[in-house]
Amino acid sequence: MSTLRPESPVAARRRTTGRGWVAAAWGALGVIAVAVLWELYKFLGPADGFTVGAVEGETGSGVMLLPRTHDRAMPHIWTMIARLFEPTSGGQTPPLFVSVVQAALVTLGMAAVGWLIGVLVGALLGLLMQRWKLVEWGLLPWIVVSQIVPLIAFAPVVNAIGNQLDRAGTPWPQWLSVAVIASYLAFFPVAVGVLKGLEAPDRIHVDLMTSYAAGYWPTLLRLRLPASVPYLLPALRLAAANAVLGAVVAEVSIGMRGGIGRMLIQLAGQGSSDPAAPWGPMFGSIALGLIAAGSVALIGLGLGRYRRGEAVS
Repeated sequence: MSTLRPESPVAARRRTTGRGWVAAAWGALGVIAVAVLWELYKFLGPADGFTVGAVEGETGSGVMLLPRTHDRAMPHIWTMIARLFEPTSGGQTPPLFVSVVQAALVTLGMAAVGWLIGVLVGALLGLLMQRWKLVEWGLLPWIVVSQIVPLIAFAPVVNAIGNQLDRAGTPWPQWLSVAVIASYLAFFPVAVGVLKGLEAPDRIHVDLMTSYAAGYWPTLLRLRLPASVPYLLPALRLAAANAVLGAVVAEVSIGMRGGIGRMLIQLAGQGSSDPAAPWGPMFGSIALGLIAAGSVALIGLGLGRYRRGEAVS
């Protein structure tokens, strides 16, 4: 009679590595599929787009359902890639990809600070809501409502408060306003993830800790926090991507220079004469979000034993 043997650490590591390569392959296929669809629509689609309800002789009438396909509106993929290796603004300026990398690093630094602030605030709110139901009933609806506020309207308010503090004698650099705005988007998934994760243990396990006369903090550290890892890691990844989004929007809203958001606006203004240029910072923004979300995987490497049952990989 055969017996089931537990999986060895080496086999588990190989299985995890194999799944990682499969996920990377699917991601690469997704990028290739988007590029193929882009070129296919550019080849087959109408040059002036597809418009419904247009009135003959009236420019701009009707509703456009599909975008234009001429080179000024939809450059070829290879044109966008080639533009990355050309000077940013002509003359002796560095190649566009160098400027994108430099701007992306500035934005990434501010987004990282915003992510840390958001994680601290979200974790504190999640702990409070799990500890006292009254706090959850009173606070959770407001946390959800806070995400309805348009970020593009919220950013100037934060910047104005920062300027007032700076004039009053409290040092407040503009990048800190960007970080605070980024944290505004980052704290929400962390707060909800911590709340759901800390409530994840089965009732029988909580009762077992109670039978051992374990107080709140031993139960939190030895039961609730380990059980929250499958919920917390996806929340941290989402918070990292949200922090990048918040930093880019904040740069645009408050006019901060040096980051990739401001660079995107500047190059978009030249889109009529240089249509491939704005796609450089767009690609950089996408890469920033992927790097930010993927970097959280480094945290998950040391928490593999607690990740069983993780819903989002």
